[in-house]
Amino acid sequence: MKHTFKITLFLIVLFFAAQVVGLEAVRRSIDFNAFNQTGNVSYTPLMGNISRPEVEPTSSFIWIFAAIIAGTAIVFILMFFKQKRVWKTWFLLSVVVTLSFSLYAFLKNEYIALGLAIGLAIWKVYKPNLFVHNLTEVFIYGGIAVIFVPIMNITSGVVLLLLISAYDMYAVWKSKHMIKLAKFQTKSQVFAGLFIPYKRLPAPKKGEKIVPRKVRTAILGGGDIGFPLIFTGIVMNSMIRSLGMANGFLISLIVTVCATIALYLLFMKAEKDKFYPAMPFLSIGCFAGYLIVLLVQHLV
Repeated sequence: MKHTFKITLFLIVLFFAAQVVGLEAVRRSIDFNAFNQTGNVSYTPLMGNISRPEVEPTSSFIWIFAAIIAGTAIVFILMFFKQKRVWKTWFLLSVVVTLSFSLYAFLKNEYIALGLAIGLAIWKVYKPNLFVHNLTEVFIYGGIAVIFVPIMNITSGVVLLLLISAYDMYAVWKSKHMIKLAKFQTKSQVFAGLFIPYKRLPAPKKGEKIVPRKVRTAILGGGDIGFPLIFTGIVMNSMIRSLGMANGFLISLIVTVCATIALYLLFMKAEKDKFYPAMPFLSIGCFAGYLIVLLVQHLV
């Protein structure tokens, strides 16, 4: 077992919460008036009337995967040159954008969503706090999903999961650069993903010399949260078209449950202090969930 049961439970609950919150953010971004009139699923513009990238849904995975590789390369360069300040600034901007998109889906007010996003992002980056960090992580991936789900279909979603899974295995087991990136982010106290320390270190007393101490942490990368969510959102699109808004949302949660079970099994079988690529296991969970969804759809 990779972590204690308590820590594992925390990670599983936060992962599931991020999936459900993100899926609801996607659902709330649907143009309900257009759906009621035509029965087709279309989306309202992003906050600030920002348009999504105009790409073919079937080939959208190419652009998304290329952007992921480019982003990883940039972070690796920042790590190589030890540019923690630049990394923090870039991370701050990313959090503001994605968090504001997600909050806007719920609040429908640009100023409140942006204000909250800026405040929480500054708190998250410059005054690290366990609660604020993980709370924002629960909402951030909904902002990513509302950008990419509308420009994808099942085919591109499946191919993207396969590509990401293969890349994750290579990056963790072969090149091991993903491990180095995770350690760099952790040391910078700016980590893209869930982050739970095993214990809190007491604040140093007045006049006491500060001695760096290592604390074991449990982490789950942001990609391991975002990609299953995107795939589930794509499945939800398909189900809403055939089963309606409420039923489409509920049945798509089967994918979320299966992905969560896959993550739990990974944590149960994984060994302590070893790194594992989570995406292959999560992808299997997503695909299994999708097959169940298709079966349920057929029965309905």
